[in-house]
Parts: sequence; C-alpha cells; structure tokens
Amino acid sequence: MSGYSQFSLLTQRRFLPYFTVQALGAFNDNVYRQAIIGLLIFLGASTEDRALYAIVAPAIFILPYFLFSAIAGQIAEKLEKQRLIVITTTMEIVIMSLAAVGFLLQNLPLLLVALFCTGVQSTLFGPVKYSVLPAILKPEELTGGNGLVEMGTSISILCGMIAGGMIFQVAGAHGPQAAAIAIVLLAVLGNVLSRMIPRMDAGAPDLKVHWNPIPESLAVLRMAKQQLAVRNAILGVSWFWFFGTLLTSQLPTYAQLHLGGPADSATLYVFALALFSIGTGVGSLLCEKLSGRTVEIGLVPVGAFGMSAFLLDLYFARPGLAPAGGLDLAQFLRQPGSVRLIVDLLGIGLFTGIFVVPLFALIQSRTHASQMARVFAALNIQNSGFIVLAALVGLALQRGLGWSSPQMFLALAIANAVVAIWIFTIVPEFLMRFLSWLLVRTLYRLRLHGIEKNVPDEGPALIVCNHVSYMDALILAATIPRPVRFVMYYRIFNIPVMSWIFRTAKAIPIAGAKEDPELMRRAFEEIDAALAAGEIVGIFPEGALTKDGEIAAFKSGVEKILERRPVPVVPMALKGMWTSMWSRRDTRLGRMRVPRRFRAHVEVMAGEPMDGATATADVLEARVRALRGDAA
Repeated sequence: MSGYSQFSLLTQRRFLPYFTVQALGAFNDNVYRQAIIGLLIFLGASTEDRALYAIVAPAIFILPYFLFSAIAGQIAEKLEKQRLIVITTTMEIVIMSLAAVGFLLQNLPLLLVALFCTGVQSTLFGPVKYSVLPAILKPEELTGGNGLVEMGTSISILCGMIAGGMIFQVAGAHGPQAAAIAIVLLAVLGNVLSRMIPRMDAGAPDLKVHWNPIPESLAVLRMAKQQLAVRNAILGVSWFWFFGTLLTSQLPTYAQLHLGGPADSATLYVFALALFSIGTGVGSLLCEKLSGRTVEIGLVPVGAFGMSAFLLDLYFARPGLAPAGGLDLAQFLRQPGSVRLIVDLLGIGLFTGIFVVPLFALIQSRTHASQMARVFAALNIQNSGFIVLAALVGLALQRGLGWSSPQMFLALAIANAVVAIWIFTIVPEFLMRFLSWLLVRTLYRLRLHGIEKNVPDEGPALIVCNHVSYMDALILAATIPRPVRFVMYYRIFNIPVMSWIFRTAKAIPIAGAKEDPELMRRAFEEIDAALAAGEIVGIFPEGALTKDGEIAAFKSGVEKILERRPVPVVPMALKGMWTSMWSRRDTRLGRMRVPRRFRAHVEVMAGEPMDGATATADVLEARVRALRGDAA
C-alpha cells in the first residue's frame, strides 16, 4: 500500500478512457463558449453586446439542468452506463456539427441554439459522470479517483478557456473555420474514446422513466435527502459551486482594478484563474494522501476553514486599487506584494479541492447503486440553483450596493466560515471526523489493513477490538469510513468537556452489573436499537485497558449482544499501541510513557466478518489475537 499512487489509475483501461472522455468534454465545452466570444470580437460586436452575451450564455447553458436533470437521472439509472456515455458523446458530435455551421455562417442565434443543446447533453452526462466511479473503482480508490476527476475537470476548463480564446487570435481571418473544425474533431475524439470504456451494469434496469420534469425533480430531491450525511454533503457540494461561481465571476474585474491588468487584455485574469484552477487540482490530488485512502470527511472542515483563511488574506493583501495599471504578467510579478496574492489564490484553490473531493466520495459511498444516478441528478439541480443564486448575489452586491471585488471576497470568506460551522453543527459526524483525523494523524502514522474490504458499506455490524490505550476508539473512528457508536465506561463518558465529544459521537455509556445494573440494561437496549437501525457499534470485549500489553479474555457481553441480534461481527486489532503515552505502560512509575518517536507507526487490522449467529467470545478473542500477532 505504501507504494500505491492514485496516478496508477491513469494506466488502467477501467479508468483512463472514462477520465479522458470527461476531461475532453469539459475542454470542448469551454473551447466552444470562449470561441463564441472570439467570434463576437471578430464581428466587431460592441462591449455592451459582449457583456449581454456573458449574461445570456451561462443562463442558456444552465437552463437544461433545471428542466431535464431528473429525467436524465432516471435514464442514467435505467441504461447500461457505457452505452449512455457513447450516446451522449454521439449527441456531442451532432451538436458541435450544428455549432460548426453557426461558426461558418457567423450566425449567433444558431450558436446559442447549439449552446442550449450542449447544456442538454451535459445534463444527460452529468448523473453518469460521478455515479459511474463506484462501479469502476474499489472502495479504497474512491477518494483518489474523485481527486483525479476533479483535477482533470478544473484543468480542462482552464485549458479550454485559454484555447478557445486563442483560436481567433491565431487563425485570424480563418477563425470561424478553425473554431468549427476544432470543436467537431474534439467531439469525434471523445466519442471514439468512449467506446473503450468497459461495460457496466445499469443501476436499476427495470426503472420506469417518468417524463414530467417538475414532479420528478421534486422526487429526486426528496430521494437525495433520505440520509442526513448525504443530504448535507450535497449541500456542501452546492455551496462549493456557489463559492466558485461568485469568486471566479469577480476575477476579471479584480484582475483589472486590483492586480493592475490592462483593460484591453485578459492576461492577468487568465493568470488569476489559472492559479485558482491549479490550486484546486493540487488540493484534489492531495485528498487521497491526507485521507489515507479512505473516504475521510474530516477533510471537509480543513478545506472550509482553509478557503476562508486564504480568502480573508486575499482581502487584506490588497483591499484597494492596484498601485499601478496596465501591467503585463512580468510587470505584475515584479510588483511588491505579488507573491502574497499568488499564494492566496493558489491556497484558495487548494483548500477548495480538499473541501469538495471528500464530499463527492461520501455521496458515492453512502448511496445505494440503484439510486446513485438520480441522487447526482438531484445534486445537479441544486447546483444549478446555487450557481444562479451566486450570479444574482454578485450582481446585487456589485451593482446594487457598489461593493468592490475585495469587499465581496471578505463577505464570501465570512459567509463560507458561517456555512461551514452550520453544516458541521447539524451534522456532528463531519466535526467528529475532523477532530479524529487531526488528532490521530498528528500523533501517529497509520497503516490500514483490510478496513475497506471487511467493514460493510451499509447495514449493521459489530466491531470487536483489543483495548490498549485511551486513544483506541478515536483511532478506530478515524479509520473506519462509517460512523461508529462506541460503548464506553460511564465514568469516562461523564468526564467534563470530553462528555460533549462523546455525546456528539453518540457513544453508549455502560457500567458493570454491580455498579449500576439499570445503566447496564439501558446500554444493551441502546446497542440493540443502534444495530436494528443499521448502525455500526464498536466494543472492547476485554472490558478494560490491558495492564500488561497482552489481550485479556473476552467477556460474555459480546455474546449477549449477538443473542439478541446476530449481526455480522468484524474482528479488529491495534498493533504498536502499547508504547503509546496513552496506554497503562509504566503507570506504576506515576507517569505516562512518551512515545519512542514522534508520529510512531500504528497498524489497524480488520479481519473478515463473522456470522453473528455462530460467533462466540472465545472465537472472537482468538481471531483478534491472530490479527494482532506479537506486535503489542
């Protein structure tokens, strides 16, 4: 695992053709949209006409998402996904051929019709784009795969904008012909590559497609809200689009007035956009490394607060106008404070990538395959609404209140922090994962074995593990992708301040039969209720921390749990924890043991699930002992 790289996916047929097709699609869309602007300049359109296009074109492109996303989600669920991708790329050839005619005839209405059709095609492809990943990737590859897709998309959009803007500059009088040829060739290439994507099963082949867009849009939105974590992950992704739309819409003005770019050149605007896009790509790729190849939603708060921090610094770096105007790129780089501005734009993009990739992975890991495409269709509908809202907010703040771009950045930074806090308040799992991720990965270097394979993605399960230190539950919580409800001794549960954390994590307090038989009874009732609700419950059957590093005999409590509800049991073991400062080693000396080295290696082992109907305390103890081996 240590030698694994997410980039190895780019060498595999199950991923590379799909990755290339979606990247080419994003590239071609932006080549086309920028080429229309180039045609307007070529035809001598006024600044007012170009400004009108800048407002109308996004609206035309996004309208199909509102109208047809629900229908697209149903179609994506019913059809085999590779076949649907071939259909959508074939549609792209037809649409780009129509657009090519528009360029050759220099007919703007025809180009706008083709732009609407492009929106329809993107709407149909949208539910497939992310719903296909769980079908072609292993669970431990989801974060890395999403990171590659997000990186590919952001870089493709940037390169498409640059290439589309340069067509008329390079081709001159032959610009319409060059634009027509380029968009058709890119569409044909995407279609050829789509036929190399491996076939995948349909999510719900027997699904009856309902063609009325309004009730179906409401239906898929309701479906997406069935799970609280998924619902709020969707909200987080939509906020990402709101944030990105509002930020990038201000970059042209910001580049001219506050970076000092010339009015007749987009060089500094493209440079600022490139910094943000590259940052997003790098942040997306970092997610796999930071998450330890798991779906780690603890990264979401990291990304959110990083976005606000760098956006705040961008405001303070230059709240007023640029000290000089008409600067080219080289002149800007020589200006005092330019490095700080560059770092801020890169940092915003980097933490944006860290923010959004785990959210996509969470939606994919928590959504049933038969609903995946429709949930992503709901996501597209909501994203479209947030994009429109961002455009309206930006227009109101800039033209209604007269706010400058830095002032809007300041407001966006504060709003982003508030939204992040709100999301983490209503979904404590996000906050708990963040705290677990931060603390555990600060103290230890974890090596995970068998977790993604053996811990079920859905349904109830009982986790049994050896108990070495006070950090055990936190380590398991940070490594198991799903929330785990741990059973813990009531005196620890009631520790001031820590009690809030345990209650937020929905830990289950328990006491011995002699101490508080009523509390013990309630604990077993709560354990059974949690398993009945399809949750994961974690217990330490030894009943106490080890005093000598060895595994003590498992108590009969685990058998009582399984007698009432024989759910699958996943044996787990912690290796290398006995030297932790949080264990009981050397307590007779009246001190905690300092780790032998900073960020010591700890291994977390997960064995194959056992049938709860036949599992006993002795058998589970033997399995945990075998998993741990001699490494206490």
